[in-house]
Amino acid sequence: MLQTIANAFKIADLRKKILFTALILLIFRIGSAIPVPFLDTENFGLLVGQGLVDASENNILNYLNMMTGDAFNYGTIFAMGITPYINSSIIMQLLTVAIPALERLQKEGEEGRKKIASITRFVTIGLAIVQSTAYYFYVRSQGYLAVDAEGQAFTGFFGIFQAVIIVMCFTAGTALIMWLGEQINDKGIGNGISLILFVGIIARFPTTLSALFSLDPTIGYLGRGGPYTFLSPLAGIIMLLMIAYIVFMDNGQRRIPVQYAKRVVGRKMYGGQSTHIPIKVNMSGVMPIIFASSILSLPPTIQMFTANRIPEDSSWNTFFGIFQQTHWVYAIIYFLLIIGFAYFYASIQYNPVEMSNNIRRQSGTIPGIRPGEPTANFIRKILSKITLLGALMISVVAIFPIIFTQVTTLILDAYFAADSVGMNIALGGTSIIIVVGVALETVKQMESQMMMRHYRGFLD
Repeated sequence: MLQTIANAFKIADLRKKILFTALILLIFRIGSAIPVPFLDTENFGLLVGQGLVDASENNILNYLNMMTGDAFNYGTIFAMGITPYINSSIIMQLLTVAIPALERLQKEGEEGRKKIASITRFVTIGLAIVQSTAYYFYVRSQGYLAVDAEGQAFTGFFGIFQAVIIVMCFTAGTALIMWLGEQINDKGIGNGISLILFVGIIARFPTTLSALFSLDPTIGYLGRGGPYTFLSPLAGIIMLLMIAYIVFMDNGQRRIPVQYAKRVVGRKMYGGQSTHIPIKVNMSGVMPIIFASSILSLPPTIQMFTANRIPEDSSWNTFFGIFQQTHWVYAIIYFLLIIGFAYFYASIQYNPVEMSNNIRRQSGTIPGIRPGEPTANFIRKILSKITLLGALMISVVAIFPIIFTQVTTLILDAYFAADSVGMNIALGGTSIIIVVGVALETVKQMESQMMMRHYRGFLD
């Protein structure tokens, strides 16, 4: 990776793109430190656990905090992050399959994709407004809004003005992040939205490392002594092994051999060569985990908004309890949702019938398989197996931190003879998959751009 970046800096055009991308990412991090007006920013961080140590609740706030690099923790203008855009992209992908008009737009080429991208932007703004409004009401209910000189909450016109400013700042922050990501795609090295997500997650790594290895008992686990003395280094080693495992998983692929027949066009002969169709083992990337995490965070979020209205001994309180990461039912549902969304995302990405028709139109065949329906069935069977394998592999990464948290809780309960909170790294699997996946994809893009310039120079 470092060698690829060093080689890219030797090319003037790529060097400008890298520096431009770095500037955009710097702007993103600066915006993540600018607070929104009319928020009590000193106490706003109490809404979300402070980093790894206290982030034990599985609600949308901790999930959003992870995606924004603690921006939501301090009520900044980028507190909503890029999640509204991710959600709108997911919605548009689903609607493209369900609505024929959008499906026709997608098949119209570049112009159709531009129209879908424009619709996605409007949906993003709508989701950002709804999400910002919901958080405004929650913050107000918790008493974390700024007050007047007499210590009273703003009412009347000033109260409405306060609400509009907060909602507009959060929404404008999301729109600005979306624009910054598009600028990276147009003038930078590409993969803009993913890089912004990457930087946001990376920004939390110092907090994570300090929580694992700090000798101060008020900050990190290691300073608390007892079982933490060996659990903290063990957690660090596990993270390194998970990174190696994700790299291995991301590079895995199944190659379907294709043999093209010879054909003569004029005086030239074409075809007669063997090639393959590469299918990645982890074809859906981190999307199934994001889908599953978003859905599982909804019940705790609803509970968060209705906490004062639900009795502790009610059945609803029991229902919401199973969606906490400390419950074994949560891990099972999480696992099943990842498998289901992996199959769903694969069905959107690959169409076996269309792949079979493309192979036949180019006078190609899969050795030992007849063209047409048998080829489509063969591809469908391979896709099913690969999807299951890839889903199981990413499920291990997603579920293992949850299991580790539960095991450490049992160990600490036995050692301290009291109720203890284990080392909460439940969101670590999702973070590592996103970070490693984006890093590998960015390096591949840079390598492909260097390859294109190499061939252009050779032909010139």
